[in-house]
Amino acid sequence: MRTPLSWLAGRYSLGASSVRLAALGSVVASIAIIVTGGIVRVTGSGLGCTDWPMCTGETLAPTAEMGVHGAIEFGNRLLTGALCAVVGWVIITARLQEKPMPAVLRGGWAQFWIVVLNAVVGGVTVWMRLSPYIVAAHFLAATLLLTAAVYTWHAAYADADTHAGVDGAPAPLAPRSTGRLRSLSAALVAVTALLVAVGTLATGSGPHAGDSSDVPRMPFDWTVVTVVHGVLAGVVLVLAGALLSALPGDGFGAARRKAAAFLAVLLGQGVVGLVQSLTALPSLVVMLHLLGSALVWTGVLQVHFTLKRACPGPSDPLGGAPLPRARGADTHA
Repeated sequence: MRTPLSWLAGRYSLGASSVRLAALGSVVASIAIIVTGGIVRVTGSGLGCTDWPMCTGETLAPTAEMGVHGAIEFGNRLLTGALCAVVGWVIITARLQEKPMPAVLRGGWAQFWIVVLNAVVGGVTVWMRLSPYIVAAHFLAATLLLTAAVYTWHAAYADADTHAGVDGAPAPLAPRSTGRLRSLSAALVAVTALLVAVGTLATGSGPHAGDSSDVPRMPFDWTVVTVVHGVLAGVVLVLAGALLSALPGDGFGAARRKAAAFLAVLLGQGVVGLVQSLTALPSLVVMLHLLGSALVWTGVLQVHFTLKRACPGPSDPLGGAPLPRARGADTHA
């Protein structure tokens, strides 16, 4: 069946750089939606718009009487529309390639449906008057969107390099060594995901409720949850160091650079987290910690996807092509 995209694809084509730039844009936009959601929370603007999808029962946009809180909440909703446009551009650029990019298309459509999911969860958050459990689900849905965006970004390079016939595979490793690297990478992602999830419990039991002091909080001891969060961060740090040490030098330059960058971001995030815990959670530092959480998650996924491509398994969707070593193709972020 002919669709508008198939009609366009039969008449126009775009270069691989266009889809890579679009995919990068979706990563930036996904991080931005996490950060602006945090701005809504720390400024107490979570109920700046008292209804959803309308801002009030009668108006789509906030009124002057609603003040800055209404403007902040409505601005965050508008960003969702911009995110839809970015994701749409990812799908279009992937479809208009001369060679098929199935992984990029899958990632683009996954982002579209996750954006829809996140918008609905955001609406439920307003309807439930900022229930901390729904707020946590809203953040995790945004993190899921970032996951799909990073996957798409990586796939944009993998598909393009496969079509270009980039040569040069990493030096072959013994199956035991390959299995160890893959196991370390999977463990690193799993513990980092747990770290992010426990972070939502710290947020849900902490002081920044997103609106007035009447908003309920999770019934957890904030100090205990914060300590568990810190211990998990330490485990992630150890796993990342172990993975970096286990990576061979020959042919694994991209994976080593990304693992080193991830370690640096993780250490910076740890410092910010320690500062916010010792200074009664000032809003600006909380915002930096939210940005750091998005960068940490982006970093661990980049390490994981790059390593999976260097050591592909039989069922890896991105594992069909060797990790490139020619023409600087392994230097993308």
